[in-house]
Amino acid sequence: MQIKSLSLRLLVSAGLVLAAFFALASVVLEQGFRESAEQALMEKLQVHVYSLLSAAELKNNGDLYMPMSLPEPRFATPGSGLYGFIQLAKKNPVWRSPSAIGLNVTPPPELSPGTMQFLLTEQGRYALHYDVIWKNVVGIEREYIFTVTEDAQFVVNQVERFRKTLRIWLLALGLVLIFIQLVLLRWGLKPLRIIVKDLEAIEKGRKTHLDGDYATELEGLAGNLNAFINSERAHLERYRNALADLAHSLKTPLSILRGCTESFNDNKESVREQILRMDEIVEYQLQRAAAKGEHKTAGSVDLSGIIKKISASLAKVYIDKNIKFDITVPEQVPVYYEEGDLYEIAGNLMDNASKWCRSTAKVSISVNQRRGRRDFAVLLEVEDDGPGIPVEKLAEILKRGVRADENIHGHGIGMAVVYELVGLLGGALEGKKSEALGGMKWSVYLP
Repeated sequence: MQIKSLSLRLLVSAGLVLAAFFALASVVLEQGFRESAEQALMEKLQVHVYSLLSAAELKNNGDLYMPMSLPEPRFATPGSGLYGFIQLAKKNPVWRSPSAIGLNVTPPPELSPGTMQFLLTEQGRYALHYDVIWKNVVGIEREYIFTVTEDAQFVVNQVERFRKTLRIWLLALGLVLIFIQLVLLRWGLKPLRIIVKDLEAIEKGRKTHLDGDYATELEGLAGNLNAFINSERAHLERYRNALADLAHSLKTPLSILRGCTESFNDNKESVREQILRMDEIVEYQLQRAAAKGEHKTAGSVDLSGIIKKISASLAKVYIDKNIKFDITVPEQVPVYYEEGDLYEIAGNLMDNASKWCRSTAKVSISVNQRRGRRDFAVLLEVEDDGPGIPVEKLAEILKRGVRADENIHGHGIGMAVVYELVGLLGGALEGKKSEALGGMKWSVYLP
């Protein structure tokens, strides 16, 4: 079964590390305590050996004499666990303590005079052997090995008590450390819980982006998530705008087709032209909605030809107004933009001029114009002799859904589309009162 919780994973990992550490520590401490207990026992047995040496006496005939009363009472008590032996080197024992009655002497290892050796015998006893050369007053010399043994149960009991105490303390310490680790994990993972809560708030609409004071390691993640959220919202907004732009772009061709239905046979070419134009609009808007923001190099497009086509179409749409289009454009103006973008910009501006004008709409194109500190390749100007737009409303009508006059039919997105496209192309849009016609004048600067 997979563990999905990050906190549980870290806690289990920390618990396993602590368990392994405590197990190794327990083994090391227990071994250290055992060696310390054995060292203490060896020193204790060494004292007993010296006490036997002090009690022993080498007679003039060379025999060893041991008194009945020894300094350590345990030597006189059978089964006391402390046993003493004395034997000539490489010979049988010459003395054993009363406590060792019935016990076999532990064979001593090879020793040189004046040395001692501490070891654990096969009988489960710790033994200390000490080799000594003894010379009496008459010059008789003997080599004896003094051996003192004690049951290993003494060390075993000490080690067992230490092991139990150590395990209790290590268990208690482990539980305390796990609790501390749990508290630290909750504190350490708190930034993750905060960012999760903020994401839930974004999902429920209470927030628009991640704006918390996150940990340094999460700042990059928060930035990437914000970029992703903004990108998705931009895509959604683009799709919505594309649908609105599509509806708005199809409005003019549909109006022309509606006018052509009254005399279809006389307007077959216009109908065919508008159907082709509608197909191009749909294709253009679909590509624009699916675009990811990359810049694509477009081929050369004649802006003058586009202006002339739009004016011809609008003359049919607003045939009742008998609009006079004053077109002042060069013979050809090749520009390197998407044809659909130019149709959107010029078409919306000229459609608005036709809608609001009384009788005249003026369109002009200039090349190599300068505005402020920038040089622009093309300047497109569209003017009308209508009522114009109040200065205080100029900024408002560039927003989607806002119309200059709510009583006039429309979607209120034409100028917003123009403003967005001009901005994307790196140009500038400027609106003011027309000095020549008295109505509105829109100037589009394209780099």
